[in-house]
Amino acid sequence: MRKSGILMHISSLPSPFGIGTLGQNAYDFVDFLAKTNTRFWQILPINPTGYGDSPYQSFSVFAGNPYFIDFNLLHQKGLLKKTDYETIPWIANQRHIDYTFLFDHVYKVLRKAYCNFFKDSKYDSFEQLNNFWLDDYALFMALKFKNNHTSWFNWDEKISLRDKDTIKRLKKSLTDEIDFYKFIQFTFYEQWTNLKQYANKNNVEIIGDLPIYVAYDSVDVWANPELFLLDEDKKPIEVAGCPPDFFSTTGQLWGNPLYNWDYHKSAKYSWWIKRLKHASENFNVTRIDHFRGFESFYAIPYGNSTAEIGEWRKGPDIELFVEARKEIQSLHIIAEDLGFLTPEVLKMLNKSRYPGMKVLQFAFDNPSNTYLPHNYTKTNCIVYTGTHDNDTLYGWVSSLPKKNLSFCKKYLNISRKKDIPKAVIKLAWSSVADTSIAQIQDFLKLDSSCRMNTPSTTTNNWQFRALSKDFTEELAKEIYKLNKLYNRNGGLKK
Repeated sequence: MRKSGILMHISSLPSPFGIGTLGQNAYDFVDFLAKTNTRFWQILPINPTGYGDSPYQSFSVFAGNPYFIDFNLLHQKGLLKKTDYETIPWIANQRHIDYTFLFDHVYKVLRKAYCNFFKDSKYDSFEQLNNFWLDDYALFMALKFKNNHTSWFNWDEKISLRDKDTIKRLKKSLTDEIDFYKFIQFTFYEQWTNLKQYANKNNVEIIGDLPIYVAYDSVDVWANPELFLLDEDKKPIEVAGCPPDFFSTTGQLWGNPLYNWDYHKSAKYSWWIKRLKHASENFNVTRIDHFRGFESFYAIPYGNSTAEIGEWRKGPDIELFVEARKEIQSLHIIAEDLGFLTPEVLKMLNKSRYPGMKVLQFAFDNPSNTYLPHNYTKTNCIVYTGTHDNDTLYGWVSSLPKKNLSFCKKYLNISRKKDIPKAVIKLAWSSVADTSIAQIQDFLKLDSSCRMNTPSTTTNNWQFRALSKDFTEELAKEIYKLNKLYNRNGGLKK
């Protein structure tokens, strides 16, 4: 069944609060997708953002992002007055997010809502179902604020190394703060669940995103050091990244701690299975970032300034997912299989039967490029005009080398450079791939200033926002006709 999707993170939604939220504009976007017969809404990780405001460097792989909580929905529940949040000057630049401003104001508003909140049976049920991560996360965040937001490995040694008596004492003294962070998570997931249910009811499925690695400054590492390759002081021995590639001549130094796969195997991958189950409950489909890292991963000595020096190590391969399938009934995965793919990685991908990715921005250099649609050997794949790590199509075209630009025009059978972006979208939709996806920026004809992320940089990323006026009837008709022309209605007859 042929389908299509639009890639736009929650943060990029229009809203009056300086960042996209789970409120009315999210429901309006679902309606827009439904109107166009677009079956997938793809987003980035929904976890709290940490270093560099990146959703791929989060304080927790299980928690939800407090910035996405909608204040109007809290007002409707009687937890906020409109004056609690409407007088705050949220928007300085409608196209870009100011994360510093959000940090300084969002938590203050949420504390007001918390003061008006009373626990009920729904809250008790949420707390019980999520106790495997919620208690540690709430304590971690309470301690982070108590320690002026410094990283946990810079806290007092008894806290960073989790001395039992110290942790027990802190849980008592910080009870109210801990409950505040639990309230935030209850509120986030209540709003998220309602939105997902609305989307599914309207024939829109959510593609979520699961980073393979976790941030060093996270509750996951602080509370579960045995899961990672750390020394006795909880410092990483080696860290994650990618060797030099298309994106960077010095490689990508992510800096995430690496997994102790021997331990995970001995525990029958229980932590990973909990993580995958959590994702399967929150998303209809989960894209796993850097999927090839399960076959083998690139290990960089801790302390190196680039990723040029490192070596490949074996991972758990398909074994992890074999175990996961035994316990998770609905496990729908997209394998992000970009980058350096060895025969061993390809073998793992074939065994998994998960669809991989084809990115058209990587395609236009020679006729044998596997990302060009005439070279697709199977329909079980997702074709993208570009991902969150790529430039917008209009920005990409403006920086194409002369040779690639010439080949691109010939392949698309067009003569004008300005016609390339629209032709690339049509190429994705016309391909044999089961699913085609484009960034919303590509449909809106936006330039590089609206790019979501530039790999190997730590500033000016994750800031793009759409405007309410972007989602016109004209655009809806354009996407509807595209889906109809290339039979990407996902079985819908309208």
